[in-house]
Amino acid sequence: MTATTYNQVKETLVQTPKTWLITGVAGFIGSNLLETLLLLEQKVVGLDNFATGFQHNLDEVQGVVSAEQWSRFSFIEGDICELADCEQACAGVDYVLHQAALGSVPRSIADPINTNHTNISGFLNMLVAARDAQVSSFTYAASSSTYGDHPALPKVEDAIGNPLSPYAVTKYVNELYAEVFARTYNFNTIGLRYFNIFGKRQTPDGAYAAVIPKWTAAMIAGDEVFINGDGDTSRDFNFIENAVQANILAATATEEAKNQIYNVAVGGRTTLNTLFSALKEHLSANGVSYTREPVYRDFRAGDVRHSQADISKIQNALGYDPQFDIIEGIEKAMPWYVNDIIANT
Repeated sequence: MTATTYNQVKETLVQTPKTWLITGVAGFIGSNLLETLLLLEQKVVGLDNFATGFQHNLDEVQGVVSAEQWSRFSFIEGDICELADCEQACAGVDYVLHQAALGSVPRSIADPINTNHTNISGFLNMLVAARDAQVSSFTYAASSSTYGDHPALPKVEDAIGNPLSPYAVTKYVNELYAEVFARTYNFNTIGLRYFNIFGKRQTPDGAYAAVIPKWTAAMIAGDEVFINGDGDTSRDFNFIENAVQANILAATATEEAKNQIYNVAVGGRTTLNTLFSALKEHLSANGVSYTREPVYRDFRAGDVRHSQADISKIQNALGYDPQFDIIEGIEKAMPWYVNDIIANT
């Protein structure tokens, strides 16, 4: 399958709009999904408690879409840990895109109880509410952390190891619950194992910020950039627009493709040292010079050494065709990072 599959899905959605629920709609991934769906003339319900999401993300989406498109968005300030909020959000919805979670491996190590409560109890609430509302489709954010200490590369969906953090445990339990709901209630889902997604609206602030916005902000400020380990640790960095494509394809997939887990990545591997150089180069192209060398420190607890996805399953089953590799993604995201970070300093 080729990218025309995704284009055909988008054309169909414009012709026959649906009602979508996005949990975590004010977050990084949620707000990008919201923007794309509104531009496709869809009706969207958003649920968020602003634990890790931001009003300014929603405001930015409002500035991108038309007034008529924005009028199709209904926001519920609520919590997935409250079943009543989940039930309210799922009412009358065709497709659910469940993105709400407490992310970050280090956060989960520091606070496993809240991570468990949100990521497992909240997930179960959403499953129950969506099942009872008889939604047509339930797509949820899984995680590459589920692969744990399994050494093989690239990562294939049916071969996982032991989890290395409480966060990884919660994401694996999500997959187990989804599997049980399929067998017990005939409620099928699709889980998307995200690999290091980056792009606009990914916050550089806080102790648990992702590496690309965190390093970019440090470079813009002229601060030190810290690399955990020797810099040869590698990741399959995936631009946000690829992840949006995967969600829309999963939500509209045939029944045969449901009740499955799929890797969402580009199938590449980039070391932290290479990432550092790429960010410097693209910052320079956007008028920001950074001349300092990185500072190396100890490896971080819970981190895997290398990560790379096999994406053949999602390509074959859903027609997924990632349009941006890491360099193309950085090139497209960097103007936003520069403008947003400078504007907020």
